Amino acid sequence: MQERIAQIRRTTGETDISMKLNLDGNGRAEIRTGIGFFDHMMDAFARHGLFDLELNVDGDLDVDGHHSVEDTGIVLGQAIRQAIGDKKGIRRYGYFILPMDEALVVCALDLCGRPYFVMEGEQFGAPMVGDFDTQLVREFFYSVSYAAGMNLHFRILSGSNAHHQIEAMFKCFSKALDQAVSYDERITDVLSTKGTL
Repeated sequence: MQERIAQIRRTTGETDISMKLNLDGNGRAEIRTGIGFFDHMMDAFARHGLFDLELNVDGDLDVDGHHSVEDTGIVLGQAIRQAIGDKKGIRRYGYFILPMDEALVVCALDLCGRPYFVMEGEQFGAPMVGDFDTQLVREFFYSVSYAAGMNLHFRILSGSNAHHQIEAMFKCFSKALDQAVSYDERITDVLSTKGTL
């Protein structure tokens, strides 16, 4: 089966982002966002979802990290949507529960074409992790959800360390997405009573 690959370039007055995403990779990543912890999270996303990801972000970090993180979410959502294609044969739904030390996170998603985002239970114990503003976690995943056209739900069930909670979210999301985009030989069209997603 042909690899599902998307290449996106998005340039605005605030950011210049290029991304190549292969949903059928093996977890290789080349990441440069200018925000160390965000690089770490995007690398974890690629590695644990077994996606190949090339990402270069040139953003207005002299302002703060908001535009870089939010716009990367938009581009990732666009890349996911493009790479999936017509969605024939994919499982559509994905879910995962992931522990990371004291943190426990649930992620569930539906590649239904309708964006919706819910994030509950977040109680990040620190405003910053390195040079990353923890408020941007919500902005990033909201942007992914709406650009990809997916329902995306998170529950942070426990945790006191913001690094652990956020990393569990990125890894949990990647595992749920890997499940949702995987093929099931029993699904011969799209998994919908409407006949379209």
